[in-house]
Amino acid sequence: MFAGFLTLFGTLVLLPLYLQDLMNYTALWAGLVLGPGGMASFLIMPLAGVLMKKGINPRYLLGLGLTTMAFSMWLMSGFNLEASFFAISWPRVVLGVGIGLFFVPLAAGTFVGISKEETGNASGIFNLLRNLGGSFGVAMSTTVLARRAQVHQNFLVENVTPYSLTFQTYYDQIREWLATHYPSASFGHGPLAVVYQEVLRQANMMAFNDSFWMLSGITALLLPLALLLKKPEGPAHLGAVH
Repeated sequence: MFAGFLTLFGTLVLLPLYLQDLMNYTALWAGLVLGPGGMASFLIMPLAGVLMKKGINPRYLLGLGLTTMAFSMWLMSGFNLEASFFAISWPRVVLGVGIGLFFVPLAAGTFVGISKEETGNASGIFNLLRNLGGSFGVAMSTTVLARRAQVHQNFLVENVTPYSLTFQTYYDQIREWLATHYPSASFGHGPLAVVYQEVLRQANMMAFNDSFWMLSGITALLLPLALLLKKPEGPAHLGAVH
């Protein structure tokens, strides 16, 4: 639960930042990207409960949920600055399906073997680790994002040099465009400022890719842990989910 919510909240923090800072989405459109994923979780969670009532081993559902979550984050690691609305929202829907298959079986399997007297304590620890995981996920993902952006910026600026033909061509194009639309900005450091802003955008985009890839890897590493869960006996265990 700790590691699962770490990756989940890390993703929920990174996606709006990517959409609003790099893709220039408004808060409304960023919410429209995230919304379908929440609806997918809403629909999948009751289905997961029904499948467990029918005798499906929760470990299988949990493994499928972790695999789906890892796959969705891997898809997010391929985002770019020209991604369409559907290309961004589709991985979020896949993540929503994975969350539903992750949370319900784990909540059921967690309380296997817990006596009624200890259910309150177990529930408290369960929720504590969930909240801690979310807090760690927010802190870790934003830290990794900032540091990887610095790393990529350091590598990219090595190519911003008068000796680079690509840079010279791009610089001349920017200066001509500014001379046409903003004549006063075409002199001095105006074109260089535009180039630098593009370097920052590219560096941040690659940092987002790295962060999503890291979260995907952490989620994938949780798969073997699903085998450690005990199979609940009978349908009574589903009361823990509710």
